[in-house]
Amino acid sequence: MEFKKVGLLTNYNIAEKAQAAMSVVDELNKYGVEILIPQINQARVEKIRKDLSAIRFLPMDDVYAQAELILTLGGDGTILEVARRTAVKGTPILGLNLGRLGYMAEIELGDLSKLELLFTDKAWIETRSMLKAEILDRRNPEKVKLTAFALNDAVIQNIGTAHIINLEMSENGTFLTTYRGDGLIVSTPTGSTAYSLSAGGPVIDPRLDCLCITPICPHSLNVRPILFPDSSVIEVKNIEDRSKALNLTLDGRLNLELYFGDIVRITKSNMQTRLVRLSSQSFYDRLRQKMSST
Repeated sequence: MEFKKVGLLTNYNIAEKAQAAMSVVDELNKYGVEILIPQINQARVEKIRKDLSAIRFLPMDDVYAQAELILTLGGDGTILEVARRTAVKGTPILGLNLGRLGYMAEIELGDLSKLELLFTDKAWIETRSMLKAEILDRRNPEKVKLTAFALNDAVIQNIGTAHIINLEMSENGTFLTTYRGDGLIVSTPTGSTAYSLSAGGPVIDPRLDCLCITPICPHSLNVRPILFPDSSVIEVKNIEDRSKALNLTLDGRLNLELYFGDIVRITKSNMQTRLVRLSSQSFYDRLRQKMSST
């Protein structure tokens, strides 16, 4: 495995992250790598670094189009944002954790020497399944109004008002139940350790092929999380008539409005997120290490 063009993405307006990015540039310089940085950050980088010989500044879309690897510096939110943009092309992501938990990140700032493994046969790619969420037009259920993708989860909640909402759910066209509560989470195995876990959902090994439905604060003693095969077509209908619209949030970043009568159809996407791994650390090693530190 060898990468010649590496996109380096972080929030360059934060001094600590910008300096960390320059440390990555210094490390990758040893291997003749061309570093691609978004043009919007050029002025900031030029203020803190004199040697720009290994760096090429490009429009953001060109960074994603040309990079053979995207290296992110930040937390899991940064990786989630990048995952949606790299999935179409299948560009691998390597996360360097500068956040609090960094569950999906592979290395810490003190581990930069491990970047050497990118140029050996010791690095490997781990694939993660993603969700496709489609909002169907309430006036014409055959018409898809919006389509979006997520690595972790799709969450349906109220917007700004703390009252119970009502959602109707079916699987493969068969009515399952009506949920009353604060909302509903549909997650991938990757997303099982995120919001779903906080809401009482199970931890799911990412090697399993499934979708997880986790109710948020259900107003019932009988409602529990449910696992479905990832071949399922999950449809959630907004039947809450006391709110103008509900919120459909993908990976905690992308927010879409869900009006009364609208249906969200959620399926496994045919795209995947590809995460670069530099060690043989298992999912359970990572789970034990990260969760014990929170």
